[in-house]
Amino acid sequence: MIDILQWTTLGVCALLAVFRIPSALRGENRLMFGIFLLMTLAILLSMEAPYVAVDELLGGTNIANLLLRFVIFGVILLIGLRVARGFGAGRALSWIAGKPGVTALALACAAVIVTFLLMDTQGSSAGLKAIAAKDARNAALVEVYGAFGRLYPCYIAVVLLPTMIRTVRSRLPVLIRLAAVFLSVGAVGLVLSLSSPIIPPGMGFIRFIVNYTAVLCYVLGLAAVWADKIRAQARRRNPLPSTESSFSP
Repeated sequence: MIDILQWTTLGVCALLAVFRIPSALRGENRLMFGIFLLMTLAILLSMEAPYVAVDELLGGTNIANLLLRFVIFGVILLIGLRVARGFGAGRALSWIAGKPGVTALALACAAVIVTFLLMDTQGSSAGLKAIAAKDARNAALVEVYGAFGRLYPCYIAVVLLPTMIRTVRSRLPVLIRLAAVFLSVGAVGLVLSLSSPIIPPGMGFIRFIVNYTAVLCYVLGLAAVWADKIRAQARRRNPLPSTESSFSP
């Protein structure tokens, strides 16, 4: 099931990135293309074979895992900006792009870098499993490193969640409300990922399900937003009485 969820998420992200290439080349909404492209890269780096291949090129010291963390920070920041601006959530935007958001991102980056440097990272290992198995000290540092890596995405999720809930309850077009549902589930999934350290080792698959479900829901939410944009453009070409979306494509 984990493999199916992983490959499904990768396939959806890659497909959406490919579909966005023509519009990106025309200079239209390149931010969305960047989001799908970075999501595809993040999922590839979370898979063992691509991860090991990339990390070996970088020296075999798990720099690829640090790169993965920064890619995740980047994509969650772009999603936060895109959604906050699109839904007209000025307060959420200030918490993401303003001083609080910049501070949260800087602290998250510093925390993962410092923790990474404290570990014995020699030997490529997807998910740092082999690093955690070296000794108790490294096992503890891997858990702390993972927790720091989840904090910033959770911060963005919590900031956006109230706007998504209000949108779900609104009378906006179905696609926009559907997008808000997916984005809300994705946000809840990110918050639940904070419970990873208390999940028993024998039930580690729950971590993967929660993480990949969150990613897939974010992707589907953004895809629904894109679909609403296409619908709105079609209706502008062929005007019909309708309820206009307040989402800004």
